[in-house]
Amino acid sequence: MEEGGPITVTHPEITRYFMTIPEACQLVLEAATMGQGGEIYVFDMGEPVKIADLAHQMVRLSGLQPGKDIAIKYTGLRPGEKLYEELLSGDENTLPTHHPKIMVAKVRASSYDEANDALAELRDALLSGDDYRLVSTLKRHIPEFISNNSRFSHLDKERREPPMTKTNDKPNTAFL
Repeated sequence: MEEGGPITVTHPEITRYFMTIPEACQLVLEAATMGQGGEIYVFDMGEPVKIADLAHQMVRLSGLQPGKDIAIKYTGLRPGEKLYEELLSGDENTLPTHHPKIMVAKVRASSYDEANDALAELRDALLSGDDYRLVSTLKRHIPEFISNNSRFSHLDKERREPPMTKTNDKPNTAFL
């Protein structure tokens, strides 16, 4: 803004969650004291913020008018970038803890043998040097892994299982 702009935003509908560093650190420390071992903690991050609205507000707070004094330019999503953050799949949910902003993720169970076999398959795909084989293997083992706006997007259409797009009932959460 000091140089007169433009301010660049990737997409007019893109949203992200924001949390102050002290608040995030506090939640991480509190979650660390709760752990019994192996839990995945999910934090309530508040409401998502539309980046375009944030850009307009920053311009106005500096005493300028968006579009008149400083342009806001939309550059398009970068490869792999999502419009919004998805944190849990449709068959995963959260359980409450004693802290209102910290939940425990209730994730799909898998056996040690299943995980070990998947890791061996991923290692082989990685060592093959074939990006498509690696990404395809990831998608087979992690159905929620969707390649938005990337050269691997067609692999999502080739998958037999439909992608899970529903998030949990607390859409404003983040993993620890």
